Amino acid sequence: MNLLLDTHAFLWFIGGSSSLSKRARTLIEDETNRVVLSTASLWEIAIKISLEKLTLSESFDVLIPEQLAVNGIELLDISINHAALVANLPFHHRDPFDRLLVAQAKVEQMAVISKDQAFDAYEVNRLW
Repeated sequence: MNLLLDTHAFLWFIGGSSSLSKRARTLIEDETNRVVLSTASLWEIAIKISLEKLTLSESFDVLIPEQLAVNGIELLDISINHAALVANLPFHHRDPFDRLLVAQAKVEQMAVISKDQAFDAYEVNRLW
């Protein structure tokens, strides 16, 4: 299965947080699944750090690449097709990062690992 991680799911996974559902953790750890993180999530994490809304256990440029490699998580770049779909999505949800994840999930035919029920309005396969 192809899985796109929402930013909070990635952070909870790498931090070992109990906020991540058991089902989500099992899906992420299943080596038969392809697990992907959007480059938009990297941007969102960086913004939260700069606004002092998030603190990581190590520096961003050390922790993130290390966790991606250790956990076999791929990065998904933002494509023209992703951006084009964002332009045409209804405004069920105003968060620009989540709207991009919706578009990426639809274009790439991926399920989204997210606690955020706002994804459900976009008819993407949200797993939690």
